[in-house]
Amino acid sequence: MNKFYHASVALVRESVRVYWTLLKVMIPALLIVKALESFGGIDLFGQLLSPLMQLVGLPDELGIVWATLILTNIYAGMIVFFNLGVSESLSVAQVTVLGVLALLSHALPVEGAIAKRMGVGWRVTIALRFGGALVLGCLLHHVYQYFDLLQQPSQLLWQPALSQDPSLLAWALGQVKTLASVYVVILTLMTLLQILRVLGIERLVHMLLYPVLRMLGIGKEAANVAVIGAVLGLTFGAGLLIKEAESGRLSRRDIFLTIGFLSLCHSVIEDTMLVMLLGADLSGVLWARLVFALVVIGILARLSFVNKRLAALDSQ
Repeated sequence: MNKFYHASVALVRESVRVYWTLLKVMIPALLIVKALESFGGIDLFGQLLSPLMQLVGLPDELGIVWATLILTNIYAGMIVFFNLGVSESLSVAQVTVLGVLALLSHALPVEGAIAKRMGVGWRVTIALRFGGALVLGCLLHHVYQYFDLLQQPSQLLWQPALSQDPSLLAWALGQVKTLASVYVVILTLMTLLQILRVLGIERLVHMLLYPVLRMLGIGKEAANVAVIGAVLGLTFGAGLLIKEAESGRLSRRDIFLTIGFLSLCHSVIEDTMLVMLLGADLSGVLWARLVFALVVIGILARLSFVNKRLAALDSQ
């Protein structure tokens, strides 16, 4: 019993340390985004993005939706999308493309800052997430159009029921609730990892994942982190990745490739379900996204200059 108590205390302390590390990244990013929103930065960004919407077969006015997604989150983007009232004029293919843009590039300031904390620079993050969203969206648009797929009118299956209170206090309370939930998830995940280790399931997971991870160039030690991040999200996966990285068990290459993969394919359950409620099709928002992530990270893992750079960082 005494051993269990000490193990529990150690787990809580470790989870608080990981959480505090994330807070130091997330809170400044959230404040910057709020400032941009207050001074019209999101509207301006939406106008800049409007010409790019034509490349992915979407109306110009959806630029404001993409801007909101990039600077805030999927929930906020859904509110803007719903308020525009354009869902009935879009095809399932178009909503699917919009869903891909949302899934690959949402919450870029917060999640990009987390990636930066792990050693993945902003240029790489923007190239992977913004560039990747544009490339995959363009590919899907042309595939759907060429093969005449998903051209039927879309149906909005859900109206977001978020608070419409515009006050700063309401925003602050919402952020506090979100940040509190992050700690609960981190503690739960770290507890689950300990249980998996005790039961030997962690080793089994490694064995099952190894073929895919080897194709990506990710080592065994990053297996659990990659799975958790892919299922639950980059924020939670990065929190555990910080812990694993500081333990010395992961190389810079493993960290880079794991964060890169999670940048393109994370939260495959919650986020995928959200964009499907807007009328998106699973073919694009899950399967195409997964294949795209595997191909991109597989290529990065085999680029010699990337490997040389990461090896140099490991030797420092």
